[in-house]
Amino acid sequence: MLFQVISVLPEAFGYLDQSILGRAQEQGYFQVKIHDLHNWSLNKQRRVDDTPYGGGPGMVMRVEPIARALEDIKTNYAKRKVILLSPRGHKWTQAKARRYSQLDEVVLICGRYEGVDERVVYLVDEQISIGDYILTGGELAAMVIIDSIARLLPGVVGNVASLLEESHSHVGQLEYPQYTKPEVLTLNGRDYAVPDILLSGNHQAIAQWRRAQMRLGKNKKPLAK
Repeated sequence: MLFQVISVLPEAFGYLDQSILGRAQEQGYFQVKIHDLHNWSLNKQRRVDDTPYGGGPGMVMRVEPIARALEDIKTNYAKRKVILLSPRGHKWTQAKARRYSQLDEVVLICGRYEGVDERVVYLVDEQISIGDYILTGGELAAMVIIDSIARLLPGVVGNVASLLEESHSHVGQLEYPQYTKPEVLTLNGRDYAVPDILLSGNHQAIAQWRRAQMRLGKNKKPLAK
C-alpha cells in the first residue's frame, strides 16, 4: 500500500519511521511519501495561505497549491482514496481502518492555520476527523490514520492473532486485561495480584474468562488483595 501525505510540516512525520512501522516500510509492506505543500505555492515566498473572505482571525489554506499537488502526485491505482483531515469530517473508526486497508493508495491532506478553503472538498473523496477536538494541524491525525491502517496490512504485525482479539476488532468489543510479571505488585501499600485463573494453566477456562472480560467493557479496575 502507498500512503501519500500533503503537509506544510513534512518534518513532523518521523514517528512513522520508528519501531514496527519503520521495519514494515523497510520490508516493503507499505510505503509513505510525504510532500511539502510549499513546493506547489503560487508565489516566490512559498506561501500557501491567505486571509479569509468576510474577515476573521487567522489564515486559510488556498485551494490552488493543493490542487496542483494532487495533480502532480496522481497515480494509476484504481483502489485509491483522497482524504481531507477536517474536524467537520466523518469520525474515524476501526471499521473504517479495515475498509481502507483494502485499498492500494490513501492520500491525506493535512489542514493547518484557521482551516482550508471549503472548495477543497471538490477534490477529495472523504473528509475525516479523528475526534471531537481541535488539533493545531492535520499531521497528527494523518499519522493516526496511517498507523491504524498499516497495522492491518498482511505482514506488518507479527502475530496476526493479536488483531482478532484487540479492542474495537468488532463493534463494542474491548480487549481483555493483560498481565505480566511480577505476580503480585505492591502499589501505595496495597497488593495487586494477577488473577488466579491466568496462573491455572487451564487454557479453556482462561479463554472463557477472557471472553467474559471483553464483555465487561472499559474502565474496569483490577481488584486489590
